[in-house]
Amino acid sequence: LLFARKRLVFDEFFMFLVGVRRLKEHREDRHSAFMIKESEEVAAFQSSLPYALTGAQERALREVYGDMGSGLVMNRLIQGDVGSGKTMVAAALCYLMAKNGYQSAMMAPTEILADQHLKTLQTILEPLGVTVRLLTGRMTKKQKDALKQELAKGGIDVLVGTHALVQDSTIFRRLGLVVTDEQHRFGVNQRQRLAEKGDQPHVLVMSATPIPRTLAMIVYGDLDISVLDELPKG
Repeated sequence: LLFARKRLVFDEFFMFLVGVRRLKEHREDRHSAFMIKESEEVAAFQSSLPYALTGAQERALREVYGDMGSGLVMNRLIQGDVGSGKTMVAAALCYLMAKNGYQSAMMAPTEILADQHLKTLQTILEPLGVTVRLLTGRMTKKQKDALKQELAKGGIDVLVGTHALVQDSTIFRRLGLVVTDEQHRFGVNQRQRLAEKGDQPHVLVMSATPIPRTLAMIVYGDLDISVLDELPKG
């Protein structure tokens, strides 16, 4: 009986890993509709920050910039403890997207977390001329309609929100980057529907859930992985 159980467990893991590998190969064949290379705008963004980035953040940025300039769709996981600076990495990408004429979407699992991301991104990006707005279920219909009209016209560079982002009435003019925070708290269909609002947009996943790297390579085997293993000073 013990051998039979081990065999069934092995078969289940084997089929899961084969499926993940096929998904990764499928994504590796997906060419992005656009290439964005690191430029002097990146240096301008970093110089505008009131503090220096950690070595881990700089390493992660080099990796994501390499993805976005490769001609293939980026699918990368940024993993790090709370306070390690994952949102700052996402902010840098949103800035680069806006400067190249593309919109970004950041989906969070709760309204509280969405509010936190909104405040962080507005503090960092709006002084640089990047428009950041929030879309959640608690807004009135009039507020939602006005915001969605502005979004469809391209007047919003970065839209932060909850699952309200995947509604059919939420239409982006030129979506180039999808950021999902704690993606395991969303259904697969929700994440897919958000990505389908653009033409092969780049995808960045953020997670503060501590997952050993070996396990992350299995669970997130279809994603490239960057780890923020340093905390900012203070």
